[in-house]
Amino acid sequence: MGTEQLIQTLKKCRKNDRNAQRELYEGFYRFGLSVCLRYVADIDTSRELLNDGFMKVFTNIDQYKPEYPFVSWFKRILINTCINHLRKSHQNVPTAELLEAQDVGFELDLFGKFSVEEIGHLIQQLSPAYRTVFNLHVIEGYEHKEIAEMLNITVGTSLSNLHKARKKLQELILYSED
Repeated sequence: MGTEQLIQTLKKCRKNDRNAQRELYEGFYRFGLSVCLRYVADIDTSRELLNDGFMKVFTNIDQYKPEYPFVSWFKRILINTCINHLRKSHQNVPTAELLEAQDVGFELDLFGKFSVEEIGHLIQQLSPAYRTVFNLHVIEGYEHKEIAEMLNITVGTSLSNLHKARKKLQELILYSED
C-alpha cells in the first residue's frame, strides 16, 4: 500500500468505512502477524492478538497523528496488546535480578548461517519473559528503562532476562549446528 493510498484509507477509516477497514486489515495483516509472532509463539493466539490490535486501531483511529508513520503507531499497539496478553496469562517467569548483567559474548555472525525463518524459530523457543525482553531491546530498540516501565519490572530484571535470552540463543545455535 503506497503512502497516498494509506492516507486516503486512514481518512476513510476515521469515518468507519468498512471497505477501508478491510483494505487496511488486508494491507497490514502479514506485517502485524509477524510482530505478534515475535512475542507469542502460538499462531492462533497471535492471530487473536492481531485482530484485537486491529480493533484497537479502528476504535482509536482518531488518536493517530498523521504526521507520524502509521506503521510505528500500529506496531506499538500490537506490542502493547501482546504484552498485556502475556501479563494476563502470567507468562512472565520470575528471574533473579542481576546488579550488573554481563554481556554474553554473543556474535551476530552466528546468525549468518540461518534464514530469517530459522532465526525466528530460535527466538520462539525462548521463554515468554526472555523472548519479550529480547524482542523489545534487540529488535525494537527499546532501552532497559523503557522495557522495565512497559513490563512493570525492574531494570535489573530486564537486563537479566536479556542476558539469559542471549545465553539460551547461543546454546540453541550451537545445538542446531551439531
